[in-house]
Amino acid sequence: MLWAMDEDNSQPVPEAQTPPGSREPEEVILEVQGLGRSYGETRALDGLSFRVHAGEVLGLVGPNGAGKTTALRSIAGILPIREGSVRIAGFDVQSQEVQAKQRLGWVPDDPQPFETLTVLEHLEFTASLYGVKDWEARAEELLETFELGAKRDALGGELSRGMRQKLAIACAWLPAPKLVLLDEPLSGLDPRGIRSARLAIEQLADSGTALILSSHQLELVEALADTLLIVNQGRPGYMGTLAGARASLGVGDSSSLEEIFFAATSAEVAENSRDAFLEGEAGESDFLQGQATDLLSEELRDPDAGGLGAGDEERR
Repeated sequence: MLWAMDEDNSQPVPEAQTPPGSREPEEVILEVQGLGRSYGETRALDGLSFRVHAGEVLGLVGPNGAGKTTALRSIAGILPIREGSVRIAGFDVQSQEVQAKQRLGWVPDDPQPFETLTVLEHLEFTASLYGVKDWEARAEELLETFELGAKRDALGGELSRGMRQKLAIACAWLPAPKLVLLDEPLSGLDPRGIRSARLAIEQLADSGTALILSSHQLELVEALADTLLIVNQGRPGYMGTLAGARASLGVGDSSSLEEIFFAATSAEVAENSRDAFLEGEAGESDFLQGQATDLLSEELRDPDAGGLGAGDEERR
């Protein structure tokens, strides 16, 4: 079943039973509690709390500036956590950073590979970071899956946007992480690449990996996500299933995610949703509040160093 946090964020509150035919979540892979961050007078995140289970795909959506990328970068440990806590597979991102990041895969929205490493060397480097033994066979499989075989000896600086995206996804998949964060993963991909990526996401979830999928391509989120987390101005607008969103937001039973998105992010609805959560009055679906950067030093996290995590915006 899905879980929300109760009023003091200390005890989980069960939501509706999992609909027939969907995966029954098991182990809690990601637990975010009270995540907050400010840039000057602007609240980028304001008390965000949620959980993601093994095999679950959480669709993270919201307008520009809603705080989605800030949330992902905070979960990944790229941005220091100033308010709240993040645990990955039971490990605290702040106090147990290495253990947490060993279980994390990260695909930024505009990956910047190392210019002087080949595609294959990026995979070898990732295997070294994560301590993956006998990685070659898995690397060959990923090169074929994402149509990178012909580019195996190409340098990172020679790759097109789409090829950089494929490489970042392949590097995230290589160590079979417990959690994968995807920020606009299909950007720059051609139709064949999009189909391969979508299938790979489905297969990874089926294998038990938890995923957060953040994208403005709402049809992609609607097709792949088990649950939705809609954020607006750093605050939670809605968390639950599509069916629950239609009921809670007063839209039609056949409404698309696009219609749900506009309903959830309107000023009046978003404020009512926030109030309902804080007062503990939400119903069946309660309203809630890198790749190489995963294990690299601060020097390699520097965008000027050209790491795979470079090029992200801090807040989008």
